[in-house]
Amino acid sequence: MTDQGYHRGRASFHAGLAAEHRIAQDYERRGFTIARRRWRGKGGEIDLIVRDGATLIFVEVKQSKSLARAAQSLSARQIQRICHSAEEFIGNEPMGCLTDMRIDVALVDGIGDVQIIENAFA
Repeated sequence: MTDQGYHRGRASFHAGLAAEHRIAQDYERRGFTIARRRWRGKGGEIDLIVRDGATLIFVEVKQSKSLARAAQSLSARQIQRICHSAEEFIGNEPMGCLTDMRIDVALVDGIGDVQIIENAFA
C-alpha cells in the first residue's frame, strides 16, 4: 500500500469512528443508553447497540461525503451480516428471540449532518 493509500484509509477509519461517536451522542441526548460500541460476534460487527427500556436498537453507521452516498454504500451483504449479528446478540438476552428490537441506519455526511432511518430493514 502506498503512503497516500495508507493515509486515506487511516483518515476514513477515523472519520468512521467520529461518525459513530456523533451518532452515539445523538441517541444519548434523546435518552437512550448505549449498551455496546463496535460489538463483534461470529457473523460480524455492529457499530452501536442501544437500549430503549427493554427494546434493543442495532445501529449501522454509514459515513460519506453526502447522505445519499452514505445510504448507497449499504450493500445487501452488509444488511445480511447486520441481521445475523443482531440475531446472535439477542440470543444472549433474557428473552432471546422474543426481545423487542429494531435496526436503524444512521447516515452522516462530510459536514456532520445526520439522518437516522429507524427500523430501516422493516
